[in-house]
Amino acid sequence: MIPNLVSAVKGYMKHEKGVLESVTKARASLLSGSMQAKAKASNQITEALKSIFAVAESYPQLRASENFKHLQEELSGTESKIAYARQFYNDAVMQLNQAIQSFPTNLFAKLFNVHQRDFFAVEEKERRNVKVEF
Repeated sequence: MIPNLVSAVKGYMKHEKGVLESVTKARASLLSGSMQAKAKASNQITEALKSIFAVAESYPQLRASENFKHLQEELSGTESKIAYARQFYNDAVMQLNQAIQSFPTNLFAKLFNVHQRDFFAVEEKERRNVKVEF
């Protein structure tokens, strides 16, 4: 979805090349790397998308584009799915961390070298919804 959004906006913002490049690089980072790297890439994408929507306000033709409106709705839905997945992951981490601290699973955890995991956390300022008016 993100590449489609970038394609829809690209023609209208040739001078905003840096924003488009940052979205592309962050998307590539999101697909590989550690959990911390993925969290950082997710934050970079969020910031870049904020920039894209801010630029879009300067282009009435883009704001009127049905394709762009549809992509904005998809982005909103995707953000909701990401929040759900983050909560699901954090619940699983909490269950694992509790399990490896209690008997007898703590014995198996030591035997199989299972350690506590970190929660997936995003700073509050990055969690806030961006209000984009078209």
